[in-house]
Amino acid sequence: MALPLDALAWTQHSGSPRRPHFLEKSHDNKNTNNAPAPALVDRRSLFGAATLPLLLVFPSQPSVAAPPKEASVFLDKKLTAEDAKQRFQLARKEMQYLLDNYADISKKGGGDAVRNYLGTQGVTSSMYGIQKVLKLLQEESDDIVEYTETMEEFNAYFYQAEGAAYQSMFAEHSSSRSTPESLLATAKKDIQSMVKYMDQLAVQLNL
Repeated sequence: MALPLDALAWTQHSGSPRRPHFLEKSHDNKNTNNAPAPALVDRRSLFGAATLPLLLVFPSQPSVAAPPKEASVFLDKKLTAEDAKQRFQLARKEMQYLLDNYADISKKGGGDAVRNYLGTQGVTSSMYGIQKVLKLLQEESDDIVEYTETMEEFNAYFYQAEGAAYQSMFAEHSSSRSTPESLLATAKKDIQSMVKYMDQLAVQLNL
């Protein structure tokens, strides 16, 4: 195999050996270090051109949706006593609406729909954060001891109603003898008790 001409210049006139030019590292880093390989440039350009239409067709969306306006009183600012009273009155109306239309709501949406009204599924119901509302209103009551006892009774039925509505969603696949219908009926009775205690709380708050 023929060697490059530089290899033939292995020795200088003085006879001292030196490396051939084609084995020596170039000291000119200006081009060798900064210039990207042509193949890589082409691939990157091709990738950018290919993905641009996708970015135009599918614009980026926020990963978390903004909370509904109804719940902003809890998420955007400190809850005041007046906010809490207004929220409590709206919650009372919403629970009464749920009872008045319970058969239709539970038939169409099952336990999930009931939980929407209870404020434990999503944040659109006026019942969302009801424990925080009632806790804040303690100082607004005529008798804080009586109010607290009534509030605790309400909370007990609230969690029972939530539990029954939640269990109704899985009763068909459970080994228990309970059915979705029986559990939703239990939830309705608990909600009736909730409404009764909410009425008592309203009296203690002079609402």
